Amino acid sequence: MASVFGCCLRWCGDGGSGHVPLKEMPAVQLDTHHMGTDVVIVKSGRRICGTGGCLANAPLHQNKSYFEFKIQSTGVWGIGVATQKVNLNQIPFGRDVHSLVLRHDGSVYHNNEEKNRLPANSIPQEGDIVGITYDHVELNIFLNGKNMHCPASGIRGTVFPVVYVDDSAILDCQFSEFYYTPPQGFEKILFEQQIF
Repeated sequence: MASVFGCCLRWCGDGGSGHVPLKEMPAVQLDTHHMGTDVVIVKSGRRICGTGGCLANAPLHQNKSYFEFKIQSTGVWGIGVATQKVNLNQIPFGRDVHSLVLRHDGSVYHNNEEKNRLPANSIPQEGDIVGITYDHVELNIFLNGKNMHCPASGIRGTVFPVVYVDDSAILDCQFSEFYYTPPQGFEKILFEQQIF
């Protein structure tokens, strides 16, 4: 700590402005380094189309994370959380231990097992906003700001937000500036602060 402080004093003392620009935290977005071969990511890492899946570029480190997806065009899709071991070319997700996802038909799958299902009258449609909360134990689903009381759990390890599309589905992700206020105690995904 002293060396950093000394460095700052030396900078100020030799006629410098004393202003050191802080590196801006990177934006959470879809990660073009972790996507299926037939996936197309546009709108600055916010929209997915094509066929296959994509992870976000930030793991869910904090205790209570929230993120949203807007259904721009229906088709086959799924959203949830996954480890980096998920096969991003093999959809639907939820067929192995590496992903826990809500599928377009309202079912929630993990390890090839249906963990829960949205109420029949609550299947997301075009224009709907699907919110996901995750607290390292349980994933919960919100539809247009309303809790669907559809918890699912079982995934282990470091997870990332994940989305897959097929059959003309187009989804937009929101990792900040949400359509709906996150539930009490949940917040946007934070990059782990690393001090060098």
